[in-house]
Amino acid sequence: MLTDSERFAFTARRIHGFASTGNAYDATQTDDRISSGDTLLILPEGVVGVAHCWPFAVTQMTGKLHGVQPKAHEALGDFAAAFNINTADIEAAIALAMALGFAIDPALAALIAPIA
Repeated sequence: MLTDSERFAFTARRIHGFASTGNAYDATQTDDRISSGDTLLILPEGVVGVAHCWPFAVTQMTGKLHGVQPKAHEALGDFAAAFNINTADIEAAIALAMALGFAIDPALAALIAPIA
C-alpha cells in the first residue's frame, strides 16, 4: 500500500487551451485562474507557451505570444528565475510541444540541450 507521500508525490500542471494566441495572451492578463508558469496550448496555431504577465512561446511559432532571447551565458535556471517561474514550468511546456511534434524555439532548445 502506498503512503500519502508516495501517493501525492507529483506536481499538478495546468494546461489552458485556446483558439488563438491572441486569446491566450488576453486571458493571461485578465483570468485569475491562469497562474504564472501554467502551460498555454494553442493547437490551431501550433504554439505552446508559458503564462506570465508577458506570456512567451516555447515553440518556434509564437503567434501573438512573446518570443524569447536568453542571454548567451544564461542557463535554464537563470532564464526561469528572470520570469520568476520554475525550470519545470518551461520543461513541461517544451515536453508538451515536443510530444505534439511542434518545433521548439532554438534559443530554448539550446538551454535544455545539456539536461536532455
